[in-house]
Amino acid sequence: MRTDTAQSIRLADYRPSDFLIDTVDLDIRLHPTQTRVIAKLAMKRNPAGTPDAPLVLDGDELVLTSLAIDGRELPADRFIATPDSLTIPNPPATSFVLTVETVLNPSANTKLMGLYRSNSAYCTQCEAEGFRRITYFLDRPDVLSVYTTRIEAYREEAPVLLGNGNPLRTEEAGPGRHAAIWHDPFPKPCYLFALVGGNLDRVSEPFVTMSGRVVELGIYVEPGKAERAVYALDALKRSMRWDEHTFGREYDLDVFNIVAVSDFNMGAMENKGLNVFNDKYVLASPETATDADYEGIERVIAHEYFHNWTGNRITCRDWFQLCLKEGLTVFRDQEFSSDERSRAVHRIGEVKNLRARQFPEDAGPLAHPVRPNQYKEINNFYTTTVYEKGAEIIRMLKTLIGADVFRRGMDLYFERFDGTAATIEQFLSCFSDASGRDLSQFFLWYEQSGTPRVKVSQSFDAAKARYRLDFKQSTPPTPGQPEKQPFVIPVSLGLVTADGSAIEAQADGLENGVFVLDRAEASLTFENIRTCPVPSLFRDFSAPVNCAIDLDDASHLVLLRHDTDPFNRWQAAQTVASRLIRETIANGSLDKAAMDAFASAMRDFMATEAKADPAFAALVLTLPSELDIAREIGSDIDPDAVHDARRLVRTALGKALQADLLKLRDVAAPDDGPYSPDAASSGRRAMNNAALDFITASDPALGEAHCRRQLLNATNMTDRLAALATIAFVPGEAREQELQGFADTYRDEPLVLDKWLAIQALIPEAGTLERITELMQHPTFSLANPNRVRALIGTFAMNNLTQFNRADGKAYDLMIDVITRLDPANPQVAARMLTAFGSWRTMEPQRRTKAQTALERLLRQENLSRDVSDIAQRSLG
Repeated sequence: MRTDTAQSIRLADYRPSDFLIDTVDLDIRLHPTQTRVIAKLAMKRNPAGTPDAPLVLDGDELVLTSLAIDGRELPADRFIATPDSLTIPNPPATSFVLTVETVLNPSANTKLMGLYRSNSAYCTQCEAEGFRRITYFLDRPDVLSVYTTRIEAYREEAPVLLGNGNPLRTEEAGPGRHAAIWHDPFPKPCYLFALVGGNLDRVSEPFVTMSGRVVELGIYVEPGKAERAVYALDALKRSMRWDEHTFGREYDLDVFNIVAVSDFNMGAMENKGLNVFNDKYVLASPETATDADYEGIERVIAHEYFHNWTGNRITCRDWFQLCLKEGLTVFRDQEFSSDERSRAVHRIGEVKNLRARQFPEDAGPLAHPVRPNQYKEINNFYTTTVYEKGAEIIRMLKTLIGADVFRRGMDLYFERFDGTAATIEQFLSCFSDASGRDLSQFFLWYEQSGTPRVKVSQSFDAAKARYRLDFKQSTPPTPGQPEKQPFVIPVSLGLVTADGSAIEAQADGLENGVFVLDRAEASLTFENIRTCPVPSLFRDFSAPVNCAIDLDDASHLVLLRHDTDPFNRWQAAQTVASRLIRETIANGSLDKAAMDAFASAMRDFMATEAKADPAFAALVLTLPSELDIAREIGSDIDPDAVHDARRLVRTALGKALQADLLKLRDVAAPDDGPYSPDAASSGRRAMNNAALDFITASDPALGEAHCRRQLLNATNMTDRLAALATIAFVPGEAREQELQGFADTYRDEPLVLDKWLAIQALIPEAGTLERITELMQHPTFSLANPNRVRALIGTFAMNNLTQFNRADGKAYDLMIDVITRLDPANPQVAARMLTAFGSWRTMEPQRRTKAQTALERLLRQENLSRDVSDIAQRSLG
């Protein structure tokens, strides 16, 4: 088995850089294969560093062509240069200017890190450690410098030249060439450096900040696609205004530019003043984008803009503090989206994503704390734990100290640490000072991995009119952490009577409806309770925990019908449906009485909510996914049994509600006016398409007819794609005709064809693996494009429970083959695909053996990247 020799980097070993760089002057002369980079670095020793330490700069596959100190070329015996580092054993004792010249081949950079070409455009991606692929540098986030960048290129090839900060001037640069000079006055780490050069169209608009400054906003896209960036520009303006109003944060430069590229490893990057985006999060039109695409654009635009203060103006001291910028900024973008749309609907969506992605991560071999204490490859820690669980920690903090005190703490954070590279401890100190509260135990959320389990039992004494809730918390062992201390868990709760009345719940330890569970065991006692209530716990999902309580279906259906908390109404429906599915697996048949009670409650719910809040109703109607059920089962999972049981429940519910759903299709039908992605319109479409899904489950022939009619008449991509996704689960000639027709219609739309690939990757049939291998030969598919890989291979491996986890192991083998091919070109994307094996130990024994064999085969491959070998080794334990 291959042994990885990469050394772990440990938080405990952190020490300040021995050198600092005050200013960086870059002269970058773009060329497809011979880009020349001249970096002048104004350096000095760091008083906090080690005296007399050598200067060691990071590199990655670099070619050094010259090196000088204070303008004098350095003799070859005064330095040691390799592709991965540059060492000067005896640098000057005080300050000096180091001039480094390197030559790059952007066209050959398939890793999409550093400087590379996307189609004909030059662009960069430097987080986390991409700048060292451009020039030798102190590539660490705690070295902050002021950058001035000269970008030169052939005018015909790259008429647009963009950099960080503000534009200073343009100039001629010889026959056919021109240059642009950009200056960023705010010190930043090198991971926030960016440049873009290419032939791009632009949409722009001025924005007036709250202090009256005019900022020119620009979004650059491939020629001919400018109209598709209009919504992104509007989302940017709304994000800027919201941040001013909600957090008092005003933008600080004269321009803010976004560039959309088609080859990008991530969603987007928050480079100072020049955000580079995966084009799927910028481009949208009713003909090519769904409601979910519009919402995603809005969210990601906001996220990257909010980084200007939480990530750029205040950055992270080291990569262990990644959650400081990412978890906090995810929380901010979630709040923005909740204010822009339905807060209840958005919150449910956040939790669905957390449970689908982060909970399994916390329960598997890749579990790690929100602030890891060690890593081998930092790219592998851009995870849902760091991002989404990190956001949940911020949300809990706000719940614990209150909204007003939370805002004071944020103001303190901006005041104290603007212009610095900070830590989690420094961040929390602001809220401790603002609230007067000791947050040392709360800090465990950052240090301990795993999802806490809260077990709740209830007792009612009618004679004494007393009701009691007993809480016990525990957290299972995770890699490197066999024992866990109690967390601080805010439990937002209420009490509901069987007839739906709310009870004014008062108890010692309950403040503003929140009980703080900070011990292994604790109790709440309510007096003057005349009838046994139904507890509504963890309202609005007040903590990222698994809650177990001894409530029967009837009690959950009371919450579904009557709870005032929308999240717990949705949760009640999920709980009953999940129990029905799991009991169907255990018993081999469906409990008809339980099904009838559930259907009756759902019918009552739909009668009132489908028209009042169709987006919310559509979520409540949707059953837990196969992945949700597998996660709740937890071990020895038979994916085929899960699929069959869920299908049985879905069919039964569809038949019980069919008449109501057909009527809902009429009620929820969108207006005849022009398409709008607003919350109300998208909610009606969501309800309409959820009804279509259940109608098809109850009567495939009827559903197929509805799907084909909707495909024919749809005026927007949301309805068209929903019908295609539904008919894709109905085997037969009609499905294949519609799939082919869709591909023919959108053959020149890569982002739309991504959706087409993803739909087929989800088909839960034995022939899907063969379909995947055929689609990998389709002209639209390319292993070189991360979007194509994620759409087809990622969707299949991470969302198709039955077919990825085939009993014969052939899908595991296909995945290993793909990763082996992908790894040499783009190890970052390959490693992220490999995380699909994160739950292999929860499968039944035959599948476990097949998955283990596949992973071991991967590790026997020669020259695996550090990214892939790290994930494979941790997956195997």
